[in-house]
This record gives sequence, C-alpha cells and structure tokens, in this order.
Amino acid sequence: MKTELQNSLELTKLCELIAEMSVAMLTLDLGNGLVSHPMTPLEMDSEGAIWFFTDLRTGKVGHLQMANLSFCDQSQGKYVSISGNGEIHKDREHIRRLWTPFAKPWFPDGPESSNLVLLKFVPYLAEYWDAPHSKMVRMFAMAASVVAGKPVGLGEHGTLSDISKSSQSTISSGMNFSNNI
Repeated sequence: MKTELQNSLELTKLCELIAEMSVAMLTLDLGNGLVSHPMTPLEMDSEGAIWFFTDLRTGKVGHLQMANLSFCDQSQGKYVSISGNGEIHKDREHIRRLWTPFAKPWFPDGPESSNLVLLKFVPYLAEYWDAPHSKMVRMFAMAASVVAGKPVGLGEHGTLSDISKSSQSTISSGMNFSNNI
C-alpha cells in the first residue's frame, strides 16, 4: 500500500500499524445482516483515507454509510479495527495512478475498465492490539498471564479517536488486551 505523510499523530500511528498489511476485510450492513469482503488497500492518503478498487456492479456500493475495516497480521501480533464510511470516486487520473497489474483479472480493460471505480474509506475511529514480540514471547506472556491471573506483557491496546479531525492527536492506550481473547 502506498502511504503519504499523515497530518496527525493518530493517523501516523494508524498508518504504521497497517502499512504492511496487504488485505483488509471490509464489513458492511447490507440491510439483512453484516457481510465482509476481502479488499486490497492501495493507498492511505495524508488525511487518513484508505483507497481501494471496486466494481460499480457490486452490492457494497450502495451500503457505504457505515463500514468497518479489519486488518490482521497474526505473525506480527497486530490487529486493527477501523470504523468509518465509504465514498465512490470515478477520478480516472487517480485510478491510473493507483493501477496495478494485480487488478487486471477483475478489470481486464485495465484502468479504463468501465465499472472500475475507487472506494475511499474515511475512518473516524480505530482500535488496535499490537504485540510486536515473537510468537514464542507472546506464548510465554499468555502462559504468565494465566498463572498470574491477570494480563502480563501481552502488548499494547489502544483507541485512536477523532482520527477524522487532523487538529487533534490524542492516543489512548493501555496494556491489557487479553480480556478479548
């Protein structure tokens, strides 16, 4: 994923967490329940928006008012959940700039494919769990937590609030995320 310099501390933290993750699950409410779609992030712009290619003919296009993106890198112990909304953009120049040959199976006419558009995901809240130690260290921390009866050295958990407001940059974090395991 291409990334631009972020305009707040919170967006910088979010960018650091997801920059190397190549797949996100986009969850939408289609009216009859929640549905998730795997998506490949193409870019995180300076305002924190995350850009994807999508097809105008898909059902997700009409259900972007409230959405969630989930990123997971189990090998690195990183998990990120982002709440936001989506917007459809048809800017051909932007599409050409983000074009990758990996999209060709879905859009055989390349960046000029008639149904190819950009989905701009605009985040407003993110929550993350980051245990950057090796898998072995995380296993020992989990075992120590069981013995101690409380979380011990499991990593960082935080909430990035107001990420849609670049003038604010408060990061709320704690060390306990074992309650959700």
